Amino acid sequence: MIKLLIVDDSALMRRQLKNIFLAEGDFEIEVARHGEEAVELNSRFQPDVITLDINMPQMDGLTALSLLMAERPVPVVMVSSLTEKGAISTFEALNLGAVDYIPKPDGTISLSIAEVEEEIVAKVRAAAGAHLKKARGLAARIRGDMSVASATRQATTKRTTPAVEQTAKRDGVVIIGVSTGGPRTLEDILPRLPADFPWPVLVAQHMPPSFTRPFAERMNHLCPLEVYELRRPMPLEPGQICIGRGGADMVVMRRANRLMVSSRPESRDNLWHPSVELLGQSVLQYCDPQRVIAIMLTGMGYDGAESFAELKRRGARTIAESEQSAVVFGMPAELINRGGATKVLSMERIAEQLIHWVNAG
Repeated sequence: MIKLLIVDDSALMRRQLKNIFLAEGDFEIEVARHGEEAVELNSRFQPDVITLDINMPQMDGLTALSLLMAERPVPVVMVSSLTEKGAISTFEALNLGAVDYIPKPDGTISLSIAEVEEEIVAKVRAAAGAHLKKARGLAARIRGDMSVASATRQATTKRTTPAVEQTAKRDGVVIIGVSTGGPRTLEDILPRLPADFPWPVLVAQHMPPSFTRPFAERMNHLCPLEVYELRRPMPLEPGQICIGRGGADMVVMRRANRLMVSSRPESRDNLWHPSVELLGQSVLQYCDPQRVIAIMLTGMGYDGAESFAELKRRGARTIAESEQSAVVFGMPAELINRGGATKVLSMERIAEQLIHWVNAG
C-alpha cells in the first residue's frame, strides 16, 4: 500500500482526489485542510507521498512545504493552477524540494479533474518512488548564496558573438530531453555552461503552455548563456539555450541552407509535449549525428529513447542521467536499455562532460 496525504483547502478537491486514488485500490489515504494539518499528519501518518495545494489560508502550500522538508522530507506533488502566476509559485516549490506538480484544469476548484486523472495517478505513483534531492530555497538561490550560476555570472558576461578561434566548433548542437524533476535538474546543469559555450542547446521539457515562458525567464536569470522560450522559427545560434514552448512540439529544420528550430502543433502520435522523440527525429533528419550531443535526464516514460538511441548508432554522443541522481529514472533507463547511452553520469558530472566533448570538437 502507498500512504498518500492529500492537502487542499477545498472540500470538493479533497473528495475528488481521494475518490481517484481509492479507486486505484492500493492507496491508504489521509486528508488535510491546510498546511498546519499537513505538517502534523506528515509526522503522525508518515505518508509515502503528499499532494499539496499551493493556495491555502492559514498556512499556504509553500510555507507548509518548507516545514515538511525540514521536519520529515517526503516526496511532494504540488497542485497548481495552469497560469503564469501558478508557474512561478510552482518553480519556487520545486526549489524547496517538491518532486513534481499536477494541474487544476479549471483553476482553484476543478470540476473537470477527470480530464487529467491518468496524469495525476501516474505522477503521484512516480513521486512515491522518487529520489529526493536536497531542498533549496528560491530566495537564497536568486541571491546567489548557493548557486553555481552566480559564481559563473560574476566571472563572465552573456555571450553576444562567437570568438573567431571557436568558429570551427560552432556547427554542432546539444539536445536535452527531460520530464519529471526536470526544472531543478536543469538548474543544476545549464548554469554551469560558460558564456563562451559554442553550441546551441535545445531543451524539450515536458511542461504545460503557461509554464515554459516563466521557466525560460528564470533560467535566463541563472545562466551565463542566453535562454529563451521558442515562440517563432529561429536560427540555431551559439551561446543560446532554447526551451521548447509548452502546448507545442519543437523540431529542427533547414531553410535556405541554414539550420532553424521551430514550433509546430502537438502531434497526436506522441503522449508527451514538447516531444523529445520528435526533436530527436528532426535532428536525425537535418543534422550530422557526429556533431550532436543528446542528453536524457530525469522523467517518466520513454519519450525520446528511440531517436536518441538511433542518434548514437549513427555516431552521436549521448548521456543518460544515472539512477543515483535522477528523480525518476524512467526516461534515462529506457535509453540505457536500448543501448543508446555513450555515458551514464550523475547530474553533477553532466555539464563537465558536455564542455569536454564540445571543446574536443
